[in-house]
Amino acid sequence: MICVSLGRSRHTRMIGEHKHLVEQGAELVELRLDYVGRAVNLKRLMDHRPGPVVMTVRRRQDGGRWTKSEQDRLMLLRSAIVAGAEYVDIEADVASQIPRYGNTKRIISYHDFSGTPDNLEDLHAAMAEEDADIVKIATMANSFADNVRMFDLIRKAKLPTIGICMGEIGTITRILANRFGAPFTYATYSTDKKMAPGQLNWKEMTNLYDVKNINAETELFGVIADPVAHSYSPLVHNTAFKAEKMNARYLPLRVPQDDLHHFMDSVDKIGLRGISITIPHKERALDYCTQAESSANGIGAINTMVFHEDDRLGYNTDYRAAMDCIVEVLEKKDVPRENALQGVTAMVLGAGGVSRAIAWGLRQRQADVVIASRTEERARLLASEVGCRVVPWEDRHNQKVQLLINGTPVGMHPDVNKSPFKASALNQFMVVFDTVYNPENTLLVKYAKQAQCRIITGIDMFVRQAAYQFKLFTGKDAPAMLLRKTIKQATNPVQLH
Repeated sequence: MICVSLGRSRHTRMIGEHKHLVEQGAELVELRLDYVGRAVNLKRLMDHRPGPVVMTVRRRQDGGRWTKSEQDRLMLLRSAIVAGAEYVDIEADVASQIPRYGNTKRIISYHDFSGTPDNLEDLHAAMAEEDADIVKIATMANSFADNVRMFDLIRKAKLPTIGICMGEIGTITRILANRFGAPFTYATYSTDKKMAPGQLNWKEMTNLYDVKNINAETELFGVIADPVAHSYSPLVHNTAFKAEKMNARYLPLRVPQDDLHHFMDSVDKIGLRGISITIPHKERALDYCTQAESSANGIGAINTMVFHEDDRLGYNTDYRAAMDCIVEVLEKKDVPRENALQGVTAMVLGAGGVSRAIAWGLRQRQADVVIASRTEERARLLASEVGCRVVPWEDRHNQKVQLLINGTPVGMHPDVNKSPFKASALNQFMVVFDTVYNPENTLLVKYAKQAQCRIITGIDMFVRQAAYQFKLFTGKDAPAMLLRKTIKQATNPVQLH
């Protein structure tokens, strides 16, 4: 079950939005009385409630907005119990001052916005003794290991327990709460009304992650990145799982650069079956594989890992997808597909993970590759490992090339008015491949269209690499047309709501 938190300054708005949520299927709503601007009219909120409520009056020290006296706050909580609210949220340190009455269930809560304490079990035991029906512990996740400790606490607790790790690292504790035995989890009403760090909105929790139907049999996948909130992979893969009627979910997993070891130690405990890997983990993740395909070893980076029994299998679907896109455009009559790139001069802009995968793939197919990067040291390192040439970034427009690949983030949303290559250096005999997929029509792609170049967009590559990942994860062919439609809609600057 999902409890949707509502915080509005006016009673009318709170009642109206509560009614709307219940019409949309919300089963439980938290009314944050500390958000109400004037004196709280408890009778009005209770009389007009269309469904069960959790009444909460949060102090500032616990992340709330209450500005009046503590005595007034405790009186309001007692009044909510007398009025017959289904649940009342009471902080552990004041629980003894608010007696049980009637059928109202007591949620005894604790918040720590700095970290997740080492003594979670002791804390839980003390809270349970405060005449709790439900224990709720919300702490800040500073490491992926904090999520695992919170899941262990929920799973082992004899009393119904809600355990939330706040912040982007802890988002999965909100999505997987039911799977580990929590009576409910929390969501916010809308994206712009987050009341706690890492909180997702109700539509995402319901439509994108279908949280209510996650169970012990649900297969779990995800993307590891830092940051991860911008990733469209959860949208694309979850849409595909839904279309294929699979009991599977794909999660956003924020893993800081120095926390990869904790994450890898957590994989089995959470029950992950496979992950997509992006910045900043592509190179280091290879070290954690028990086996990796030869291309991944050659590139020195992976973007996909599949967990099969004791094995961790590494793949690079960026490389496969990019080569497919390029070969399809450059295929010539009477030339075998594998020789389509032989003798082609290609310039790769950038020296990061995607550039590395593409440069390695081009060299394997006997293309002449030139690297140009704003960081020349990285370009020289990549060139020495892959076996290609380097030109200074400022000389990139003076090269005669048939294939231009942008592996930099230049032109990516929100900096859509930038191009890594000037229009005057393009001509109709060139193929231009921009790996940026948001937006699809980058400024470089627009320049290339004006110059009548053949074009490969970042969406072409994104869809192919996601389809390869889907096959590696599930053993099934991906619904490729649906993947394309989903990512194109999501990145379309004109959004229809």
